[in-house]
Amino acid sequence: MSSRTNRTQLAACAIGLLTAGTLALSASPASASGYYSGLAYVAGSGPYADDWGNEGILSTSSSTSSNATCLWQKILWADGAIESDGTTFDSADIDGVFGSNTKAATADWQSAFGGTSDGVGVVGDDTFRAAGKGLEDQDNDRAVDHFDGSRYTINITRDADGRYNFYDGDGNARLAGYDYRTCS
Repeated sequence: MSSRTNRTQLAACAIGLLTAGTLALSASPASASGYYSGLAYVAGSGPYADDWGNEGILSTSSSTSSNATCLWQKILWADGAIESDGTTFDSADIDGVFGSNTKAATADWQSAFGGTSDGVGVVGDDTFRAAGKGLEDQDNDRAVDHFDGSRYTINITRDADGRYNFYDGDGNARLAGYDYRTCS
């Protein structure tokens, strides 16, 4: 075999390794962690305890405009998190956009309930898991029907496919999806 063929094969191997390395390093934190369910919506199965331990990331750079963010903002409101201007997160702040105000309220919520290992102001596995402790079955039918916040209770349901739903400000049922925003 000629040295030219060997160099060509070595170059091809090097390019392949560099490509594989680049792809591995560019994976999103949610998929790279090995815990994210990979589903396009907030989901669970079986008993609702620990339902939210394998959710995607919500932040100013991930699922920034989504129904999953809207669901998270409802939790911030239900627990009375403090927003960036020092006031309580209120229903007018629930718009499905994870901006600086939601980030500040998330950091405040994390200081009270946990989840900072996701990053301050970032909602990931640990923050969702901490929030999941507020999921309850109010009518004892063994299905989630609300989130019991420290200030307010909000209606949240899990459908037969395991997808979480909530009601928006107009009273419309919404699926808590990561890649679209229809909530108000």
